[in-house]
Amino acid sequence: MRFLNAEVNSSHFIQKEIAMAFQSAPGHNSLPNGNFSSVIYSKKVQLGFRKATVVGDISNSDYMGEISGQGDTVKIIKEPEISVSAYERGTVISPQDLDDEDFSLVVDKANYYAFKIDDIEEAHSHVNFMQLAVDRAAYRLADQFDQDVLGYMSGFKQAANHQNASALNTTSRGDKAVATAGSDELLTSMKLNKGSFGNITTSSAGDHSIPLAARLPGATALPTGTASPAMVVARMKRLMDQQQVDTNGRWLCVDSVFMELLADENSSFLNGDYGESGGLRNGLTVKNFHGFRLYTSNNLPAVGEGSGKSGSSNQNTDFGVIIAGHDSAVATAETISKTETYRDPDSFADIVRGMQVYGSKILRPESIVTAKYNAA
Repeated sequence: MRFLNAEVNSSHFIQKEIAMAFQSAPGHNSLPNGNFSSVIYSKKVQLGFRKATVVGDISNSDYMGEISGQGDTVKIIKEPEISVSAYERGTVISPQDLDDEDFSLVVDKANYYAFKIDDIEEAHSHVNFMQLAVDRAAYRLADQFDQDVLGYMSGFKQAANHQNASALNTTSRGDKAVATAGSDELLTSMKLNKGSFGNITTSSAGDHSIPLAARLPGATALPTGTASPAMVVARMKRLMDQQQVDTNGRWLCVDSVFMELLADENSSFLNGDYGESGGLRNGLTVKNFHGFRLYTSNNLPAVGEGSGKSGSSNQNTDFGVIIAGHDSAVATAETISKTETYRDPDSFADIVRGMQVYGSKILRPESIVTAKYNAA
């Protein structure tokens, strides 16, 4: 923004150009050079890429309305087990005392955002910058929620916010739903690894990750010492069938490396022959794949360099984890407990901040199957 100051000096007219510059204090950004000069800002904004979030689609959120803040606990009553006894004439019937067993969904996680919008920058912006920032903050909260809960469902935990879970989870979130579950609240019998496939005879330990390779069209056999993506999915389905998991409501969540191997093996797996194509709404890739809703997510656990690191020597240091389950397997409850805007007492600016609180609980570990793998 420039103003012209005209002065008359004896025989000629002098124009002085005065630049109105708003300098920024150290550590504070502003528009280029701190000047609101003849810079034109487009009304169109380049939005950042966003990962698909899937937890909202694959978890039980029936308890969402029962929480209001951090520290809330929701008691969930388990369905009682009923004994059926043979009856003969004259049998004295003894009624069974029902157990009112319960476990807790505790809202014990909290994340927040806070940012500042300077009055001068807001006044000269051609876009609603505050709304852009609020939208991005909401996405970042959702992304962190997704990474944390997917890690928990898979038996892993994050080292820090906005990172894929990468370490084994050894702490349960309250009482375990099933007494025989491990400290991660999952059942050992529902975890697939290299030892789950008898055809893999490499020297590494049985609990190492599954080396995966696509059975390419026309090939008569898999590469030695590998399993195929289709074999892993079929094994997951069989384990869920053996646990009598309801076929309606099953889902499978895989990472992009597994999806690529699956497509390499046979692209017809992902076309209309196997169900309606669902697009990438919330990561949903295929609506019906061997009885599963198939999701793709970049928020699944990744240990070391993740599932894309190949080689038999790295089968327990670099791998990814995929997970299959049922909509009733995990309960989640989350809410934005506070969103507020107030004036910054130390500058001419608005401060916007918000807090999200949430909790998650594995309710049915018998309906969760995990598989650790690496690309062979």
